[in-house]
Amino acid sequence: MKHKLLLLTFSVCFIGTVSFSQEEDLTPEEQAYRDSIAALNEENATIAKSQEAYNKGIELFNSKDFSAAIKQFKVSIEADPNFTAAYYNKGVAENEANYYAAAVKTLTSLIEKDPDYSKAYFQRARAYQGTGDYLSAEKDYKKSISLEPKNPKAHYNYGTLQFLQQDYDGAIESFSKTIELKGNLAYAYNDRGSCHRMKGDYKKAIADYEEAQRKNPELAFVLNNIGTTKLKMKNYDGAMAAFNRAISIDKNFHLAYNNRGATQMEQDRLDEAIKDFNKCISVKDDYSPAYANLAAAKFKKEDYKGAVKDANKAIELDPEYTTAYVNRGMIREMLRDMNGACEDFEKAKELGSEKGKEYFSQNCGF
Repeated sequence: MKHKLLLLTFSVCFIGTVSFSQEEDLTPEEQAYRDSIAALNEENATIAKSQEAYNKGIELFNSKDFSAAIKQFKVSIEADPNFTAAYYNKGVAENEANYYAAAVKTLTSLIEKDPDYSKAYFQRARAYQGTGDYLSAEKDYKKSISLEPKNPKAHYNYGTLQFLQQDYDGAIESFSKTIELKGNLAYAYNDRGSCHRMKGDYKKAIADYEEAQRKNPELAFVLNNIGTTKLKMKNYDGAMAAFNRAISIDKNFHLAYNNRGATQMEQDRLDEAIKDFNKCISVKDDYSPAYANLAAAKFKKEDYKGAVKDANKAIELDPEYTTAYVNRGMIREMLRDMNGACEDFEKAKELGSEKGKEYFSQNCGF
């Protein structure tokens, strides 16, 4: 609905000159005109109420109070059910608040009113992706791109979906298009690098990560990705340098501490590794991989009692963490608890671990 700017002075003055006792003296044309003016005034008041709520919603959205913003956009829509911008921003706010199912409903209502609203398809795709409905998300990203092919955000988000679907070649194409359209270059290069890494092409991955780092040197997660990739390449010095730089940017980046600890372990620097795993836990005490890694480091130092305690904690935090079961099984074996070891290997096998299957068949299949 197009919002009109009406001059209220004429209509108010006109109504003010009419007394109710004189209504029967109005001609049909005069009565119709009077009713028309009253309808315009009512419409204008409705529009004003809708616009006021909408403006409040925008202010709340900008302050990141998404729940309150959603309520204001709802008031705006109730006052003016054809105000498409209110539907759109309500859907965006619901996405930002992770109310994905609600966002799907809101944006579907908008698309029914305006089937060519390209950004609505983009936001609904985000919502579908949030609910795990990847097929519907894919359809909406493609529709958004067909309506607005030069929108880098649509290509970028479609790339993230393709990555989740393990379509790494498709994701590389989408991230490359984002880069071509000058979208968020640091993120696009980083995510394209992750696609190359998943394909095992570590040199291309490093090239993209380093370009992302040049675009924005303050992104600690990019440096963490450089470090983990160099660790896979057994470039330990390069990995350590990347993790150190990541930590210098973000002293509470738990992943960098954990991964630096893993790099220390690869070089048999067990005491340094244990310090890093403990630092990771001090930052994020519910991160189960750090406990599993700490158990592995203590196992190497033959501190089996300490190791089993950490493995127990890893499993407590994540009951389906196969590496923790394998580690605990090995520790129990060294503690001469073969029944416990076999239980852990069997559990790891049931959860799909090849190591668990191998160790169970070697040690427990009698």
